[in-house]
Amino acid sequence: MLFKVEMKVNIPHDLPAEVVDEIKATEKAYSQDLQQQGKWRHLWRVAGSYSNVSIFDVADNTELQELISALPLFPYMDISVTPLCRHPSSISSDDS
Repeated sequence: MLFKVEMKVNIPHDLPAEVVDEIKATEKAYSQDLQQQGKWRHLWRVAGSYSNVSIFDVADNTELQELISALPLFPYMDISVTPLCRHPSSISSDDS
């Protein structure tokens, strides 16, 4: 199943910089692993904000919840999820 996931990060200003750097490094490694597995299919930064729009390709809602709730930045995120399905006019072969 494909899902569009919008994530806006809101790190508290009083969190020590070294803690933030460690969380970000762990987040980057985790997200890249999911991308290499094909579960995190696309990742785009939203210009002008600390947020992204992503496409996940997972088995179901439960797997998506498990993956995004394991993100190290999850406690600091506002997340919006939209399930997607193939458009009948699409000519792409990899959008199902």
